[in-house]
Amino acid sequence: MSKKIVNDTCPVARSLSVFGDTWSILILRDAHAGFTRFDQFRKRLNIAPTMLTKRLNDLVENGLLTKRRYSENPPREEYLLTQAGRDFLPILFVIADWGSKHVPHQNPDLMHQFYDDQQGTMIEPVVIDQQTGAKIGTRKISIHQGHYVQKLEKS
Repeated sequence: MSKKIVNDTCPVARSLSVFGDTWSILILRDAHAGFTRFDQFRKRLNIAPTMLTKRLNDLVENGLLTKRRYSENPPREEYLLTQAGRDFLPILFVIADWGSKHVPHQNPDLMHQFYDDQQGTMIEPVVIDQQTGAKIGTRKISIHQGHYVQKLEKS
């Protein structure tokens, strides 16, 4: 986490400082798809090795991935999702859903889709407030920090 963000009290800012760049999110996407090894990530993402090394190290340092040695000679490690990394899966689905609606490919039939393997149905994420059962985005919200309250109006 960047030094500038470490004292920020906003969970959005703190979260984005951990996985807020495209490469890190794509690495997490592929880790959820079962990729664990450096070469798998590099080939799948077509990412420069130095960039991949930095992003993997950042994800390990921030607790989303853990390294495990799978070969002694030559020494090789794989990257496995931690609980924090597994908890990112619903966020990936929400990002994908938003992207499908608002940043579609010129040929929508080519876009990736995510399916529930047990049901065989396409995943359509919905984010709800556990306290009220209301779909997030259907009601006005406010942000509280201590005694200060800032109302955000729904556009």
